Amino acid sequence: MERREPSRAGTRIDTHQLSELLGEWRADGHSAYRALAASLWRLVRDGRLSVTSRLPAERDLADALAVSRTTVASAYELLRAEGRLISRRGVGSFVAPDRAPRSASAVEPIDLSVAAMSAPEPWLSRATARAAAELSTYTDGHGAFPAGLWELRVAIAARYTERGLPTDAGQIMVTNGATGAFTLLARRFGAPGDRMVVEAPTHPGMLRSLRLAGIRPVPVRLREDGWDLAAWRETLHMTQSSMACLTPDFHAPTGLLMPHEQRRDLVALARAAGVTLVADETVAELSLKAALPPPLAAYDASDESGAVITVGSASKAYWSGLRIGWIRADAPTVRHLAEQRLGLDVSCPVIDQLVLARLLGDPGVQAEVLDFQRERARAGRDTLVALLRQELPAWTFRVPAGGLALWARTGGISAREVADAAGRHGVRLAAEPHFNVAGGSPDDHVRLPYTRPPDVLAEAVRRLAGALRAPRCAAPTRGDALTSF
Repeated sequence: MERREPSRAGTRIDTHQLSELLGEWRADGHSAYRALAASLWRLVRDGRLSVTSRLPAERDLADALAVSRTTVASAYELLRAEGRLISRRGVGSFVAPDRAPRSASAVEPIDLSVAAMSAPEPWLSRATARAAAELSTYTDGHGAFPAGLWELRVAIAARYTERGLPTDAGQIMVTNGATGAFTLLARRFGAPGDRMVVEAPTHPGMLRSLRLAGIRPVPVRLREDGWDLAAWRETLHMTQSSMACLTPDFHAPTGLLMPHEQRRDLVALARAAGVTLVADETVAELSLKAALPPPLAAYDASDESGAVITVGSASKAYWSGLRIGWIRADAPTVRHLAEQRLGLDVSCPVIDQLVLARLLGDPGVQAEVLDFQRERARAGRDTLVALLRQELPAWTFRVPAGGLALWARTGGISAREVADAAGRHGVRLAAEPHFNVAGGSPDDHVRLPYTRPPDVLAEAVRRLAGALRAPRCAAPTRGDALTSF
């Protein structure tokens, strides 16, 4: 297949950002340029560098990493020789967009780098048919609704009220996924160069939204048993940031659930520090065991102070093909965000909003869909737990009470080594550095989604166990490139 040359429009990677992503890239026993080349390619496999990304100039990266220009030039040359980098004089060096074709004997890859379920059928098709029939009621107008379709906002607000957080439609703004929500909030509460507090580890999509707004994330590491409120208190006061992001319900990627007492105390800490908490509830509806505590915003006594803003999404509980998210905030904030949005993405597709309104607007349909999705997730979780205990007994993990993935400690093996070895055996994984603010350490967990069918999970774990029995010294091949998000 003919290789496509990258265009001048390839995403340019900031030198400082790339230096942070590389983290501790040097490896004992390896020449510096080989270690740098391997670390750069690992960022591509982890999904932290996308294909066609434009890398910094050799001199700029050398200065940022405090190495010689020869080291960077040799690393780039090695990647070019392996077909992983394309350089054009006067334009720059780009991650190669195409992978080499697999051999006929190569196994079909199993992608466990994405934690998302297939669509809930037949409900999605029925909702889509109804939405298509109703679309004509909107086609006489311009079709742009910066705050979202009113009927969808009503349905989302009703669900919050049902969960113990009284909400009206004026407090809801519909966004292009949770990513669109975080992008808007980052611009509302921060400016380039500002610092914002985040959990560590955390979801890389949220980090990308902050960095695109020029904001520097400041991590607060989770303990094995949950949130360290003393560390949160210290960091909130030290950074003097205006916003902090967290996932209290089945935290990504650990699966932890914040208990009632910590929710109450953390909201009080934020209010005292004058910080707005942004709670990511993307997977909150996927509780597989006990009832959830109330939403984090329910612990804000006035609910008008702006101490807690909530972000939700249809991508996990319903289907990731519906790129619809939302923000719950006080009404003045929603109005401000809707005005600010006109300079960004303006609105969400009307048809997608109508589809979700049909799924959420009928309480009976909503209950059927959520029960169906929870049962699928529960079956996948229980299958994966049994497989890991049988095939990889040295690995340890907490069985999550909800969400879509399991966070497994890799038994003393580097998670990046595990991901590399798995890739050579046809399984794509996201290793812990993918979820760290600056990459690098710690590096002893992998995220394992249980969203695939049981037979696929069984084959994935079988391959993974086989990969860890094989030698781990070989470099990953081009055909193993990971596209994780």
